[in-house]
Amino acid sequence: MKIGFIGLGIMGKPMVHNILKAGYKEVLVWNRSQAPVEACVSYGAVASTPREIGESCGVVITMPPNSPQVKEVMLGENGVASFMKPGSVFIDCSSINPVASKEIAAVLAERSVEMLDAPVSGGEPKAIDGTLSFMVGGKQEVFDAHKELLLTMGASAVRCGEVGAGNTTKLANQIIVACNIRAVAEALTLAQKAGVEPEAVFQAIRGGLAGSTVMDAKAPMMIAGNDKPGFKIDLHIKDLNNVLDCAHAVGAPVPMTASVMEIMQWLHNNGKGQCDHSAISQYYEHLTGIQIGR
Repeated sequence: MKIGFIGLGIMGKPMVHNILKAGYKEVLVWNRSQAPVEACVSYGAVASTPREIGESCGVVITMPPNSPQVKEVMLGENGVASFMKPGSVFIDCSSINPVASKEIAAVLAERSVEMLDAPVSGGEPKAIDGTLSFMVGGKQEVFDAHKELLLTMGASAVRCGEVGAGNTTKLANQIIVACNIRAVAEALTLAQKAGVEPEAVFQAIRGGLAGSTVMDAKAPMMIAGNDKPGFKIDLHIKDLNNVLDCAHAVGAPVPMTASVMEIMQWLHNNGKGQCDHSAISQYYEHLTGIQIGR
């Protein structure tokens, strides 16, 4: 089976690497910039074009940043979809608005091409070690046929419903992650202002009910002052914009999301958009004049 992969950014490139390590021999790749393509070729992939990927691959996977880019690469002039054969499958691993996923799926259905929306959680570290979590929307039989492929890149793949359900689930995930990071930053700021070492607080509570994967990943970064991006503020802003759009469309109240979005927008406007989303702590540092753990 030939696999096409488009979008070789911070997540896509290691995902391609893991597909190849799992034994898939024919993986064709394309990206707007050339350096990631060259890196994937060094892993064993084949540099290609959108047209060739559409014409020759039974499965096409995309990982661009947002809805407009996915629509452009798939449905734009000379987009991949125009070259895909009936019976082939499109798997979009981007985090986009579920409304856009449904729109793309409807166009593909006219060409007898199936679709899974399969966004991921875990960021760059889990993309590298192949332990991403896939949240998938699409037909049960299509999911079953491609779950093994997804698990070359992830530790879990769960079908959540029809097309659009994967990205709806990802939006829920991004609400929880953003609000959790904010809570960790706020709690560690309180601890330090009250004269208690943030590291001691982290170690004391991480094994209890307040403990979480988010806390384990982000509290040490906050304490060390490390904002090297595993998942950038600007990307989380993109996801929360999709949350707010979806929530407004379906009438769901999301006041916590709106609040943390304002913090992220402040960080973006103050030059922190390319920092890790743990940089939410720097908003509190700005308000208090302290640096957590330092």
